[in-house]
Amino acid sequence: MNCNKMKKAFLFMGTIAVAAVAGGLTAWGIARASMHGAQVEYVDREVVRTPGLGTQFTSYEADKYPDLTYAAENAVKAVVNIEVVQEVEMRRYDPFLEFFGIPQGYGNGPSYKQERRGGGSGVIITADGYIVTNNHVVDQATKLRVKLNDGRRFDARVIGTDPATDVALVKIDAEGLPTLPFGSSDALRLGEWVLAIGSPFDLQSTITAGIVSAKARQLGAIPNEFSIESFIQTDAAVNPGNSGGALVNTHGELVGINTLIKSQTGSYIGYSFAIPESIVRKVVTDLKEYGVVQRAMLGLRYRFIDQNFLDAEGKELGIDEIGGVYVAGVQEGSGASDAGVRKGDVILAVDGVKLEAPSTLQEQIAKHRPNDRVKLSVKRGGEVKQIDVVLRNKAGKTDLITREDVDVIEALGGRFADAGTKLCRQLEIEGGVQVIGVKEGGILARARVREGFVITHINDRPVRSVEEMQRLTDRVGSIDGIYPNGRSASYVLVE
Repeated sequence: MNCNKMKKAFLFMGTIAVAAVAGGLTAWGIARASMHGAQVEYVDREVVRTPGLGTQFTSYEADKYPDLTYAAENAVKAVVNIEVVQEVEMRRYDPFLEFFGIPQGYGNGPSYKQERRGGGSGVIITADGYIVTNNHVVDQATKLRVKLNDGRRFDARVIGTDPATDVALVKIDAEGLPTLPFGSSDALRLGEWVLAIGSPFDLQSTITAGIVSAKARQLGAIPNEFSIESFIQTDAAVNPGNSGGALVNTHGELVGINTLIKSQTGSYIGYSFAIPESIVRKVVTDLKEYGVVQRAMLGLRYRFIDQNFLDAEGKELGIDEIGGVYVAGVQEGSGASDAGVRKGDVILAVDGVKLEAPSTLQEQIAKHRPNDRVKLSVKRGGEVKQIDVVLRNKAGKTDLITREDVDVIEALGGRFADAGTKLCRQLEIEGGVQVIGVKEGGILARARVREGFVITHINDRPVRSVEEMQRLTDRVGSIDGIYPNGRSASYVLVE
């Protein structure tokens, strides 16, 4: 037994001895045994570096290497855990109805409410309790409970949400809270160190580190007809529960909101994505000041010019360089149309920012409000010209919208597509919008509209395309249309 103890002590001291040879300064330990254990005294002693060892390393200068402790210890105080409760109405199973072949869950039999619990993370952005998180964290929540880093808990209420960017703003009644300042996602560089802070698997105040792997990623992950995606990709470990948490730079500034992972297992496998601060800041400012997002529109249909575009259409269109977007169509009466942008133009930059990724144009416009002016660098006929465009709202006006103005697409609660020429001819209609998906809780679901229904009128106003429907802002009172089998239907909403 004594020999084993002697051997272990030797190995431990041997490790210290090796460290002493390699380092410039080290601590030698002197142990004095006693009946009640061992006492260790440490004496700093300078050691001469052994020639030939470690000469390939440059000298360490602390101010030139990233130290993540400052950012971590400060930012973690402003990141919260959000507990979510949803009350869902359930129908009790009735064997009597089943025996007679009567479908279950369509208003038959008694109902009861069941609680579903979930959670995510959020970031305190003002000392009086405004917290930014993801829309999918708080969507359809009945109750919200926020737990601070110091353990205090508060009930929270939703101030506003934006499904198109997956951003939400909630509020707790508190004062003097620690906050996280906004940094600049535009200034992020590839390879720069960042921290992800949140509550993965309900482990509050978890901090992971990684680098910026890519910017302006467009994944088609946000389930919204008019989603705006320009994700920051990192390799900081993010898992379920991190949603809505902070992506922080080494200065302790908020540069993104962690939103999703790309994984076949549902857990982190090396990729995570955050909404950039440039979008988050604009959305939460709008939600706080106006209660709704002031979304600006260019009024264009466009395609990013990449190698696939060049291979398929480049020669025919006379385009031979990657980069920028090809204008495939200009909406009549839009800001772009009035400014003189034409079909066939190539937009190279917005306000000096080059369009080097499919989502860059979308991200740059998303920073603005209706009536803002942007400068487009447009290539036409071999020449590049600067065109100033005054942005408009979805109704084609320069006015800011109010809480009373309705996002019809969101209110209806569905996924939509233009009714094709063949279907319109078959149904003998001039145009329409076909319902290709129905979401729980929306007008379509409450009216029991089925997939396939073609909307031709809303509030007695003709609707011939998704683009036209998007521009409606009045509260939905009636929906008219026709099913693919030719059966017409009208739905009148009663408040």
